[in-house]
Formats: sequence, C-alpha cells, structure tokens
Amino acid sequence: MFRKILIANRGEIAVRVTRTLHEMGIGVVAVYSDVDRASLHVRMADEAERLGPAPSAESYLRIDRILEAAKKHGAEAIHPGYGFLSENADFAAACEDAGLVFIGPSAESIRALGSKTAARDRALRAGTPVVPGTASAVTLEEARAFARQHGYPVLLKAVAGGGGKGMRRVDREPDLESALRDASSEAERAFRNPEVYIEKLIERPRHIEIQILGDRHGNMVHLGERECSIQRRHQKVIEESPSPLVAQHPEMREAMGDAAIRAARAAGYYNAGTVEFLVDQDRRFYFLEVNTRLQVEHPVTEWVTGLDLVKLQVEIAAGAPLPFRQEDVSWRGSAIECRVYAEDPYNNFLPFPGKITRLERPLGPGIRLDACVYEGWTVPMEYDPLLAKLVVWAGTRDESVARMIRALNEYEVGGIRTNIGFFRQIFADPALREGRLHTGFIDEFLSRERPPAAPEELVTVAALAAALESMVMEPNASPASKNGTSPWVIAGRQELLR
Repeated sequence: MFRKILIANRGEIAVRVTRTLHEMGIGVVAVYSDVDRASLHVRMADEAERLGPAPSAESYLRIDRILEAAKKHGAEAIHPGYGFLSENADFAAACEDAGLVFIGPSAESIRALGSKTAARDRALRAGTPVVPGTASAVTLEEARAFARQHGYPVLLKAVAGGGGKGMRRVDREPDLESALRDASSEAERAFRNPEVYIEKLIERPRHIEIQILGDRHGNMVHLGERECSIQRRHQKVIEESPSPLVAQHPEMREAMGDAAIRAARAAGYYNAGTVEFLVDQDRRFYFLEVNTRLQVEHPVTEWVTGLDLVKLQVEIAAGAPLPFRQEDVSWRGSAIECRVYAEDPYNNFLPFPGKITRLERPLGPGIRLDACVYEGWTVPMEYDPLLAKLVVWAGTRDESVARMIRALNEYEVGGIRTNIGFFRQIFADPALREGRLHTGFIDEFLSRERPPAAPEELVTVAALAAALESMVMEPNASPASKNGTSPWVIAGRQELLR
C-alpha cells in the first residue's frame, strides 16, 4: 500500500479524499494556489505545496508543477479528484512516466472515452443504444444538415470534457450559428478543445447513471444507479440512489448495468467510473457518455451500498483485486444529495463569492456533509462555487426526503447567498416528492415559483433599522452617526446580510 499520496485538487473533494487516506494510514500532500492558502484541504493535509497564482491555468492545471510537488514530498501516487486534470489523458500518462501511480483509469482508456464521439462509437460497437448524433465534431453546415434531417430541437456538446460546459440547446435554425460559436468558445476555455458535435435532443428525459468499478485483473462490477435529473444549466444539483423510476422497474438496473459494463470493457477500463444514460418517457435508455473519474455525487452510492469508493480506488491503484463479485453487491435504503453552492438561484444562478460570517451545520442521524468551508473563510471567485454536498440516508425515499427537509432547515450560511433556500422550496414541491423528474425540472419549477419571502425575523430587523434611522440622535452622538448611517442601522443591515 502507498505511504503518501498527493491530491491534485482543491475544495470539498480534496477534503473528502484526505479523510479516507488518513483512515487508511496514508500521508497526504495537498497543493494550493495563492487564493487557497488558508483553505480547509490545506489545513487538513500532512504537507502542502504552493502551485502558483489563483488562475487554474497557472496552478491546478500545471502538470509540471504538480509532478514536481509529488517528487519533492515523496508521494508515490496522485489522486486527481474530479474536474481540473482528472480526465486528462496527458496527465495520467505524465504521472506514469514520472514513476507515479495515477489513481484512476489508464491514459489509453481516458483517451478512448474522454472524447464523447469516440465513446459513442465504442458504445455502439458494444451493443449499447445511443442517442442519434454525429460521429465527430461538426462544422456549421454539417450541423445544419443534421438538424434538418433529424429535426429540432438539437443539442450541441463539447467533444472533450463534461459538466455542462460547451453545451447548448437549439430550438430553431436561425439560432444554430451563434449557439455553435458560443459552445465552441466555452469548450475551448474549459477543455482547451473547441470541437463540438451534435445530437438529437430527447425532450424531458431522465438522467440516470451507473457507477462502475473495475480492477487491473479483469474484474468489473456495477454499483447500481443514481438519478441525476434535477439540473441547472446542464449541471446536476440533486442526485439520489436508487432512482425513483428504477425502483419501480428493477429490471432496468440489470439492463443498464450490463450495458455500462460492456461499454467500459470495450475501452479496457479499470478503477472507478460512471456511465451516463438518458432515459425517455417510454423507459428506453440511451448511452450518453463515460466519466473516467470519481463523480461529485458518489456519496449516495456509498450510502446505499456501504462501500467507500475512494478506498476502493486506492486499493485498485495499488494492484489489489476487487474484494467482491457482482452478486455480493446489495442496495439498502434511499440516499439523496444536494450540492450547496455560493450562488443566487433567483438571479440566473450567479456565483456569490465572499466571506462566510456564520455557519450552522445540520447534524443528527443519517446526515453526511462533505464540505470545504469554515466560519471566517472567504469563498474565492476564481473557481466553481461548490461549498458542500449535503447527503442524507433513510430506509425509504419518503423518509429520506423528510430527512433532507429537516437538514436543510438546520443549515445556515451567513455573509453570502447560497441555494439552500431554493432547495427548501424544491423539496416542498409535489412533483419531486412523487419522483416525477426530468432534466427540465428546475426550469419548469422557476417558471411557476417565486423566491421565498424574507424570514420574519429579518423583516423585523429591517423595520427596526428603518425606524432607528429616522429617530433624532442624542446630542453627544458621533458625527458619523449624525451625518451618515447610524450604528444601529449598520447593525441591522449586517443582520440582513446574515
């Protein structure tokens, strides 16, 4: 087993990986940019190394500096987390060339599956159904020809990467040119690859994915499904396992699991990965893509299977065989995850960086909080604004929803805006409670729901501040109080921001 591992990432995933490594008795090396010097993942690590300035291109995407840090600190392996370099085949190859173990699949598998068009082709050859689409990147004229043949709406997607980057829905031909230009530009910024392909868009699909796990000895299993249909701007925000749909039609799990394993085996895959599918309203599923890394939403699978996926990743990377077979995998209860972001859901999900002035965490039975924040920490503007993943488990889905509502009501983050209040509204929605989910759920929800009213105590504070501001100050009041805003008003406004 490894003695020391470098985590080539930041935020909550670096914290989460650190915890498992410490439980395994493995030393942890953190890396950080200038803006992350005081971050929780740095505080928790045994050793840490500065990579560079805040921009990721000068820090977390610098392969050379990460490898130098690993050698300097005597790390034997590198865990990439998710995002940044986690699906970069060149990084995986560079680790191996430097004598370091990359905790993930081979560079060859990443190349084979990291290209969405190449992955589609492999899936087809493996007998997995795919959404109608092009086999390679398209020009504007090729995109027009495809859309005229298959009809609108269509979906433009980046050939490299994922997470909703470089993706655009197009409903009519006059919008195609600008959408292709925007998708290509975003793909270039996110993945340094401007290539975009096109698919027929399936209306109101469910997004259901299968967790796979394989070792270097040819063994592979699936760990069941996750429902990831509730998304904003093609980015998942609520995930659960089991899927409410699959729970009603359990034969789907076996069929989708078999299809996922076939697609992965076709690329010689090992370690953890996720095969994603779209499911139409007739319960037909279509291959979407393979994420060649640990997923953000992996905790819901851990809850229902009782497995630690990071621990298994590390053991597989060290050469161990899988400690169980497919027939040994079982699923228990229901787990749900909410991704908590520093953002304003009612202002187009605009990121909201700033200092966290107050933090009240939910506690109690069946609650897990994978977080990277603490009171007094400043959320940087340079990175994805994910603060935490709130995960709950209970014996049934109804109980899990009730537990999530209780946890959200206990969760408070002051000084910045978050989507916690938005989640409280969503979990009160009958459609969610009944499991009537699809990828356009949030857009429909926002079209019929208004932002929550300010809590009664904040209204009271605002009224008090306004009343005090209109009062005549005492003769010995400070000039600032006489000529400017009174200290009472400042205090009231600060309370409002909380």
